[in-house]
Amino acid sequence: MIRLAALSDLAPLTALEQASFVCDGVGRRAMAGFLRSGAALVLLDEVGGQLQGHLIVRFNARHRIARIYSIAVAAHAMGQGVGRALVARAEALARARGSACMRLEISVDNAPSQALFRACGYAVFGHYDDYYEDGGAALRLQKSLAQAGPAQGALAR
Repeated sequence: MIRLAALSDLAPLTALEQASFVCDGVGRRAMAGFLRSGAALVLLDEVGGQLQGHLIVRFNARHRIARIYSIAVAAHAMGQGVGRALVARAEALARARGSACMRLEISVDNAPSQALFRACGYAVFGHYDDYYEDGGAALRLQKSLAQAGPAQGALAR
């Protein structure tokens, strides 16, 4: 089940970030800020009360571009469509808020995440050298959020 996260979800969300990222993960204080912010949504996928994954999307009032700030899927839930379902829900919510485009950055070394977003219709439009704390480079990806046709509706989970 995908739902909006609440402050009561702070501990498991932060634990998943720490387990998923060696550097540049969202810390407890920043996660709490996202949970309180009207300019961000934190989605989580859980089954039987167990966290499967989460996604943070940020919005900017000055333009219609939403940004996926972080996505993490628990090791036990990899390959089960959790990431794809979170991305689809984030896109639907961003579209409902008037966003025209969704963007994100992915490490050039993160092939599984690149494959996920390419499968979801994202395309590379740029590159950042020395983007991450460890000096790693990032690809910039984006997708238009123009209204989906009947065959392209958001995935249900």
